[in-house]
Amino acid sequence: MKIKPIIQCIFFGILLGFPGIAFCADTDIKLNSLGFLPDKPKTATITAACSTFEVKNASDGKSVYSGNVTGPKHQEDVNQDAWIADFSTVQEKGLFYLDIPGVGRSVEFQIDDHVYNKPYYTAMRAFYLWRCGTAVEGTHNGIHYSHDACHMEDAWQDYIGNPDSRRDGTGGWHDAGDFGKYTVNAGVTMGMLFLAWEHFGEDLNRISLDLPETAAGWPDFLEELKWETDWLLKMQYPDGSGRISHKLTRLNFSGFIMPETDSEKRYYSEWGSAATADFAAIMAMAARHFKPYDAEYAKTCLDAAVKSYDFLKNNPDDKRPDLRLFSTGGYGTSDSDDRLWAAAELWQTTQEEVYLKDFEQRAQAGRGFIDIDWDWGNVRNLGMLTYIMSDHPGRDQVLAAKIKTDLVAVADKLVAQAQNDVYARPLGSRYYWGCNGTVARQVVLLQAADQIESNPAYQKTALDAVGHLFGRNYYGRSYVTGLGHHPPMNPHDRRSGADGIADPWPGYVVGGGHSATNWTDVEEDYRTNEIAVNWQAALVYALAGFVSPSAN
Repeated sequence: MKIKPIIQCIFFGILLGFPGIAFCADTDIKLNSLGFLPDKPKTATITAACSTFEVKNASDGKSVYSGNVTGPKHQEDVNQDAWIADFSTVQEKGLFYLDIPGVGRSVEFQIDDHVYNKPYYTAMRAFYLWRCGTAVEGTHNGIHYSHDACHMEDAWQDYIGNPDSRRDGTGGWHDAGDFGKYTVNAGVTMGMLFLAWEHFGEDLNRISLDLPETAAGWPDFLEELKWETDWLLKMQYPDGSGRISHKLTRLNFSGFIMPETDSEKRYYSEWGSAATADFAAIMAMAARHFKPYDAEYAKTCLDAAVKSYDFLKNNPDDKRPDLRLFSTGGYGTSDSDDRLWAAAELWQTTQEEVYLKDFEQRAQAGRGFIDIDWDWGNVRNLGMLTYIMSDHPGRDQVLAAKIKTDLVAVADKLVAQAQNDVYARPLGSRYYWGCNGTVARQVVLLQAADQIESNPAYQKTALDAVGHLFGRNYYGRSYVTGLGHHPPMNPHDRRSGADGIADPWPGYVVGGGHSATNWTDVEEDYRTNEIAVNWQAALVYALAGFVSPSAN
């Protein structure tokens, strides 16, 4: 068990002329411990009775702002009364804290243009640290993390009709706290990361991720995505059919060991139609984003996407893989949303009408357009966003208008839910496996809606979602390892549990509680404290929209 004090004390006695006096952060004051952008909203939640507050400079304790709180407001899921301090008018840059009479002082926080740069860097670089099939290393807060090349025997083909034979399946990212690799979860993960590049690539391209060179001349962000794409190309069946293996794992989970010591046989699983459709969507996105840097590789991706799409057109049944001999992650899902997404991405990449008509028929046959709550089991939103954001001609303008209207309505609902929550959580009072990932993923909808119909409330709610993940929550703690105030110390992550280092591997968002109050920072609690690529991609997207490359 890795333990750090729950309350982190900051000593200012000497600075203020009172040696020996220790000022400690009060756990009743919850805020975004990363800090705030100068010209954006700034709020905190206080769960103890209060009426006024001050913003004080951390260097000398002088007040820079004073105001009145609002509240109290009672919230049932946390069973708390809460007061809100709004200090949005403070735009001075520096290091500050809240001082609340009768309650105490908050953790220190920055106000600066670059408060999200390091968190973005750390969260995105976490994908590099997840790489399989190679040695990785990195230093965070003075602590060095590394593991040797792993899973170099990936993978055996016994369950795809070629017993006792091995075919190269090395590379890619480990999926979560385990070392498996799963096509369906790679789908929503890569979809969100490519969206981050589409929406914010100009800024992201200016931020170095300090990666080893595995794709010369490529932007660091896309270089990392290529690592996963290289592996996914290996998941296509070797018979030329275009079918895609659902996953590549052991038959059961390993213990808490380092990846390079995991020597158990790993296998390609049987194909599934959802995995095949997700593969086609990813490869279509990869083809258009990678083309400026390697046209030949982009063509390889597009050819693979077309092959898998054509297979699906000739095989319309929802095919679930037979995974009865595997006890690793299932990621079982129906394929209707995945097929819709594949059609949208192939149309966006090729502009061929066959893909456009396929998407539009599927979109109009479905129930609604934009889903407020979504993840790997429902990637419908990814296809919808690609369709309405496209500048290609030929769309059904009535359908496009309906989807845009639905997107704005969903964004408005997210704003309302955040405003009604004392911790500004846009998901409201819904809690389940991986709900922290959903909180971050809703930022995708808010940012997309802001492009359709600019509204300051969408940006505020997006920042509220980020703030919730970094301390403005029931626990007053960051949910991301190595970042923010009192972050998780015991994530369900085999590397963190096996490397002998006190601090966990940095930059990973944990899943979160299945109720408002049952998250536990315990390694064994995979239900609430695991990490996973799909939640991580959502975190990267949420942070990417607020980086300031000029301050990097």
